[in-house]
Amino acid sequence: MLESYLGAGLMLLLAIGIAVGMVVMTSFLGPKRQFADKMEPFECGESPIVSPHQRFSVKFYLVAVLFVLFDIEAVFFFPWAILFKQLGIFGFVEMLLFILILGVGLLYVWKRGGLDWE
Repeated sequence: MLESYLGAGLMLLLAIGIAVGMVVMTSFLGPKRQFADKMEPFECGESPIVSPHQRFSVKFYLVAVLFVLFDIEAVFFFPWAILFKQLGIFGFVEMLLFILILGVGLLYVWKRGGLDWE
């Protein structure tokens, strides 16, 4: 029974060995010179304008969470579209109800100013 896992075990050991080997080899062979420009934070080829330790506004996190929420809810459209004919009128009415609830939630967030970047 354990013979069936032999290939997977060998692949796992090989992957771990390669990962550890790369880390060890870069620490031995890589350059070790440190200078001021190298230690600066780098972003898109531009020098940073503000401190990288600056706090983000809560609005940023709110918009991010709302994006994830509505994005995950939109994933439910794909299985419905594939099974549209099999679900019939019941599936159509259920999806209309889902879209209505989703739309009301989006309208509520929009009216409350949750999608404003300011």
